[in-house]
Amino acid sequence: MSKKTAVLDLTDCKYLGEMHKRIKKALDFPDYYGENWSAFWDCINVDCDVDFLTVKGINTLPEEFSGAIIKFKEILERNKKYWADSDQPFDYEVIN
Repeated sequence: MSKKTAVLDLTDCKYLGEMHKRIKKALDFPDYYGENWSAFWDCINVDCDVDFLTVKGINTLPEEFSGAIIKFKEILERNKKYWADSDQPFDYEVIN
């Protein structure tokens, strides 16, 4: 069984909406992705077949994104724990 990987490049996002659009594209989320944190959890947990996500560019985001970054990382960690004992566990790395 091969792993499906994705790269999410957040370099120089200026708006939260732009961040969600990049998330949607990188993770190939469905059109109904609501571009909010509840929808992110729903889609990454149910509709996403990515096993490993590399996140780049968080260090380039404006200070106003600090709360969003915390929430984003919390959801990634929650998804990792949720799938930990499955046949295809989810993992991620944040690189800058």
